[in-house]
Amino acid sequence: MDAQQIIEIIQTSGWHIAEPWELAASKSALKPGESPRVGDGDVQIYLRSLQHTGSLLAGMVRDAVEKRFFIFSSSPQDLAFAGEVVSEEPWLFLAPRTIENASVLHDLFPFTKPASLKERPATFGMGDRLGNASAGHLRAARAYRIAPVLAQQSVRENDFTGRSFPEVVADATWLVFQEGFEDGYGADGDHLKNIPAIDTALAAGMPMITLDLTEVMRPEPAGWSPAEVEKGFSALAPALRKRILETYGGKTFTLGPDVTVTIQELEAKRCTLMYGPALDFSSVVNDHLHHHTGGAYDLEISIDETTTPTLPEHHLFIARELAFRGVEVNSLAPRFIGEFQKGVDYIGDLKEFERQFSVHCLIARTSGSYKISVHSGSDKFSVYPVVGRETGGRLHLKTAGTSWLVALHTLAVHDPALYRKIHTEALATYRDALRFYVISADFAAIPPLSDVSDARLEDYLADTNSRQMLHICYGGILKNRSLKAELYAALHRLEEEYAVMLEAHLGKHMKLLGLERMQN
Repeated sequence: MDAQQIIEIIQTSGWHIAEPWELAASKSALKPGESPRVGDGDVQIYLRSLQHTGSLLAGMVRDAVEKRFFIFSSSPQDLAFAGEVVSEEPWLFLAPRTIENASVLHDLFPFTKPASLKERPATFGMGDRLGNASAGHLRAARAYRIAPVLAQQSVRENDFTGRSFPEVVADATWLVFQEGFEDGYGADGDHLKNIPAIDTALAAGMPMITLDLTEVMRPEPAGWSPAEVEKGFSALAPALRKRILETYGGKTFTLGPDVTVTIQELEAKRCTLMYGPALDFSSVVNDHLHHHTGGAYDLEISIDETTTPTLPEHHLFIARELAFRGVEVNSLAPRFIGEFQKGVDYIGDLKEFERQFSVHCLIARTSGSYKISVHSGSDKFSVYPVVGRETGGRLHLKTAGTSWLVALHTLAVHDPALYRKIHTEALATYRDALRFYVISADFAAIPPLSDVSDARLEDYLADTNSRQMLHICYGGILKNRSLKAELYAALHRLEEEYAVMLEAHLGKHMKLLGLERMQN
């Protein structure tokens, strides 16, 4: 990276002698979707990244190949960052965007460190499988009154992408700094199932833990006969049986005007058998999180990874039992009626979804005051108005693969040759991906690449069949090292185009949810 070009840009712009308020004013005057880069050649500095700390000017710079963190000063400095001094007079230091340097950046600029968002009403999970989408995500986030959860990743996604929780947090950290986003962001260890995985996420600095209870729930009692339920329930401790029957057996709970939920005695027993061990584990996890974070954590309970929708009486039972155990639930993800498949709109009866979703929201408000969380929430445009209205804008929405699809859409428009390589790889690997994802794509209906012109390649991202195929094949594609290198190089080159498309796509989600727009 050309040090003299960096110095020339800084000195010509006068940033090094500007007052901190002058830099802040120049950035606050920008519109939410603007993130200018200053420099006429390959070397360019991100205006939003600029920060004064004492006599130092810090920022982010890029050239045709890479990005670096820089610090500029009139005199030599002693820094904790690992990097190199590339000019002695004036003094210029360049550092790579590593995990270790991200940790140092957290101390120097605390706004770059993930934080608990439990006090923020609307939170938006923006999973980033490639680690380069957060700049576009933040453009959308700046336009609406939401708190972004940028570093959102599951163990399975890390396995497929070859990344780790520390890498996920570091990638978000550097892009938060690049965009000068000082309003706070979250990091979510998504769909974690055990304490060791939770500890790995906590060690990486992820304050949000999504606890997936799939492996500790007992789905079998859902299909048991009354006699089998009675037998199973009678084997439980007498004190537990007594409390459950007195609290729930045949009881009717009022949620709102003309809205009640009744839990019959048999169903109370069934719920105890199905969810008891999972609820006990939730309590263990909650205590563990409190001990290790001092209370600065956002716990989400996930019960959406099931084959059948969460019944209102089951949701109510779970909510009240979590409260009984003192579990500090920030958000809870039921399994909603209909299909929330990857990368496509809601599949199902919209009127019935609205009716049931309303009840779920009432349960959340009356039985714990937590947020309803919508998983696989990307691209569910038809239900967003209902979700936004019924939650009153107090919700958590998770998106992940849609940013990967926007990356492919960017390539389809701006680098058709590379898109064709990736599409071909997806066709070769989708059968392996189907072992992990449930989708309804008709692969035979996807038009052959040879029949589609470069100008029409983006149609693949609009067709539900090819869109779902591309959505689930990221792991197989990223295992192809040469293809992965081409992909990252292209998205570096097309950084602005990718960010613009991400802003538009995620912004559409927020608009349809009816979230409040920021004034600018």
